[in-house]
Amino acid sequence: MSTLILQLPARPRFLPDSAVTDTGASASVGPKEFAYVLTEDGETVARQGCVALSLMPQADAVVAVMPPTDVSWHRLNLPKAPAGKLRAALASLLEESLLTDPEDVHLALAPGHKAGQTTWVAACDHTWLTSLLMQIEKARIHLDRVVPGVWPDEPASGYFHESGGDSMSGAPGGQPTVMLTWSTLDGVATWPLSGSLARSLLPEAFPPQARFFATPPVAAPAERWLGQAVTVQSHAEHLLQANRSLWNLLQFDLTPRSKGLSAISTSWRQLQSPSWRAARVGVLTLAAVQLVGLNLWAWHEARQVKLKKADMVRLLQQTYPQVRVVLDAPVQMRRETETLRTQGGLPGGNDLESLMGSVAVAWPKDAPTERLHYDGTTLSVAQPRAWGPADLEQFRSKVATTGAWVELADGKLLVRRGEKG
Repeated sequence: MSTLILQLPARPRFLPDSAVTDTGASASVGPKEFAYVLTEDGETVARQGCVALSLMPQADAVVAVMPPTDVSWHRLNLPKAPAGKLRAALASLLEESLLTDPEDVHLALAPGHKAGQTTWVAACDHTWLTSLLMQIEKARIHLDRVVPGVWPDEPASGYFHESGGDSMSGAPGGQPTVMLTWSTLDGVATWPLSGSLARSLLPEAFPPQARFFATPPVAAPAERWLGQAVTVQSHAEHLLQANRSLWNLLQFDLTPRSKGLSAISTSWRQLQSPSWRAARVGVLTLAAVQLVGLNLWAWHEARQVKLKKADMVRLLQQTYPQVRVVLDAPVQMRRETETLRTQGGLPGGNDLESLMGSVAVAWPKDAPTERLHYDGTTLSVAQPRAWGPADLEQFRSKVATTGAWVELADGKLLVRRGEKG
């Protein structure tokens, strides 16, 4: 399954004079080009580049990555609030921690969060993120997830990267400066390497198994500043690593709302995502096992039927050796048996003698029978007028012991053997 990973640009903190209109309002114009990585397996890069959204390659899933400088992290005890009021409850709890109005901030909860337990909350500028999402949607690119570039995790890691070419860098001519993003289970923070702030904020002794990464342009200055080697990580590799995050910032009012065919398409893309790979393999394995099992059972049943038919043919030919050609063993067996019975002078089950014998077994001795009629298969006897439902049921029970059955029709008792009509 192919995945397109987009790098969202950093939010500009200060705008140049050219970006300010005559009325003093800033012109909110999104970037014209986005860096991207296309991967087929989530592990290797198939294509990468920086193009306009209209020129982006097609993919089964699309993931956007937030820059580390645009996400703040807050830890709190998740309140037990209804889903419709959870966003307001979070804003109330974080009001003192946020540097701006809570209504201007987009919030997202950590994956697997549970009410009443401590969890992480990611916060970012709502207006800037929404404008980027609208720009992506306008290009008819369906965004499945928005993930942070760095998130609280272990082992501890340091990520050296460029700040971007905006005026916040503090470098002459807007040149990028080296930034350090430090991530542990206690949170994420980003500082510029210039000055003494970054070194004072880092722990004197790094945690065990701490890792340090750096983009190729800043690897050399990062190693000089850190005093040890760092792992060079290209921007494409960083996006692939972010894609493996379980986070999704599309929550609350930014949750995708799909309907109709769009909802089916969204569900299908989610099912094709790497996180559902184990489920897909399990379902396919179960279907294969069921298919093989059904075929084996059908083969077994067909073999049993074939063996039973062969037994019937063998029994027929052993009992009646004169039968050479077997077309329908049960019918031929019945026919040959009837022939032998007739030749031996024995009455059949539906002969008059047999049916009268069944009636005689159940008929009251003090009541004479009236209006007997025999049509070759059925014996009809007039029902005594004095009989009630109990008498009729008793007669039926006694006749049933002889293998015959009784049916009442037009005041007549119809007695015969065989299947009921």
